[in-house]
Amino acid sequence: MATVLVQAIGDKKTATESTISLDSEGIPPLGAPKEEKRFWFQRTKNFDHGAIATQPSVFDDPLTIEKYRPGDDWYNVSRFDPKARWTWAEEYAIVRKIDFRIMIWACIMFMALELDRANLSQALTDNFLTDLHFTTNDYNLGNTVFKLAFLVAELPSQLVSKWMGPDRWIPSQMVLWSIVAGGQFWLSGKASFLATRALLGILQGGFIPDVILYLSYFYKHHELSIRLGFFWTMMSVADILSALLAAGFLKMRGVLGYSGWRWLFLLEAIITLVVGVFSFVLMPAGPCQTASWFRGKDGWFTPREQTIIVNRVLREDPSKSGMHNRQPITPKLLWKCLKDYDLWPLYIIGLTFQIPSVPPQQYLTLSLRGMNFDTFTSNLLSIPYTVIHIFTMLANTYAAEIFGNLTLISMVGQWWILPFLIYLNVADTASASRWVIWTVTTLLLAYPNAHPVQVGWNSRNSNTVRSRTVSAACYNMFCQAGGIIASNIYRADDAPLYRRGNKQLLAVLVMNIVLYCLTKVYYVSRNKQRDRKWDAMTTEEKLNYLSTTKDEGNKRLDFRFKH
Repeated sequence: MATVLVQAIGDKKTATESTISLDSEGIPPLGAPKEEKRFWFQRTKNFDHGAIATQPSVFDDPLTIEKYRPGDDWYNVSRFDPKARWTWAEEYAIVRKIDFRIMIWACIMFMALELDRANLSQALTDNFLTDLHFTTNDYNLGNTVFKLAFLVAELPSQLVSKWMGPDRWIPSQMVLWSIVAGGQFWLSGKASFLATRALLGILQGGFIPDVILYLSYFYKHHELSIRLGFFWTMMSVADILSALLAAGFLKMRGVLGYSGWRWLFLLEAIITLVVGVFSFVLMPAGPCQTASWFRGKDGWFTPREQTIIVNRVLREDPSKSGMHNRQPITPKLLWKCLKDYDLWPLYIIGLTFQIPSVPPQQYLTLSLRGMNFDTFTSNLLSIPYTVIHIFTMLANTYAAEIFGNLTLISMVGQWWILPFLIYLNVADTASASRWVIWTVTTLLLAYPNAHPVQVGWNSRNSNTVRSRTVSAACYNMFCQAGGIIASNIYRADDAPLYRRGNKQLLAVLVMNIVLYCLTKVYYVSRNKQRDRKWDAMTTEEKLNYLSTTKDEGNKRLDFRFKH
């Protein structure tokens, strides 16, 4: 984030209640930054919930406020008030209310997405490949087409979202893809299979960064990072739910003469359709636009609550006032964001960090069937790793915010996977007990996925709504590209032990560890370069820079990259 000028420029670390009380008559005092307790377990009995929570920002200095003041067309401008003050009790209460009103439904929508994109794995246990006369290479091709279409649609979806508003575009996406997902009931061969895979990828592409952009209207950075951890946890919950639903739906094989996997696709698509329709009325455009016939004429938040939501978010990140939630991104802005080389290290990590875990996950149910587990048992045995994964991912996300070392915490997942991949490479898996193989694979897939941490990391290092919108799509595009690579590592001529594929996964994992280290070095170096330039400037020069600079986002001299 940008340096906050209050009394002494850049003196955030030594700020106290006295140093942040402004001299201007009529301006109420601010809260001390040291009093903020981000997590409930950090709040002791001595923590004063009645203390002022309003944090110092550029809006408190008359020399910098005009540089960051929201424009008249900004969608929350009616609630912008640089003199607004509130207590920690009020802030924590409003965050809990946002969680209930906004975050829970976002998680439900994500679960619906996961149901429709993950049920192909469950369909494999009901002779999906045999019924359509497919090989595992055809299955790989289907996954590749889906991820390629998903990747291609990421950026266009973000541009449409910024034009229409995510509150309109996200529900539209859900309704459209649920129709295609239900159409898989009538699959007849490779052509229809690949066509539906492509359409699903196109319609689902961009959904995740669209939702993240939407949530950023309501949360501070550290709050969003933690909630993204819960957001991706819902993917694991959806995988558990999907396995349980599949165990029941697949027993419908023979009903009206159709296979169980056909009913699986149709019934789960209906669930998504219902969620999509409700999303039209459960997603307000922003914190000040919640009033409607469905949400009530007074909306979800009182005027006081709206003021707190708007100003606490802006005080932490003034760049969020720089773009309207329905303002389209021009080609010039798009190109400017795409060539932001300071985000490329995170894009490269996004390309490769999940590759070591994807093939074992995609082939888990198929491998279990190959080890003579029946359809019902194979689906149930896919649940334990998902349960463990929920806890490891949440722990990893909290650790990143508590310790603040995003690079090292993100790298933990690679070290977790390493011993299990080594086992799959050196052990005689052909003669090993099927329960041993299942245990090793389960523990490998239970790794602490750094995806929530890295999405938040990418958002912080973007530093403007414009670049954050595009960079979120770019990061997810690289993740999908990594999925395409991963979907073609296990091949039919390497089955059933996939020894060649496991060697390739191990090599990628070692490369990932090196990439994380290089990313750490890069951001530390960039920050030191800016420190030298910034520290060499006088107070007057810094103020002049802030008022006249053409630099934007993470190119500003007063911005420091998170790492």
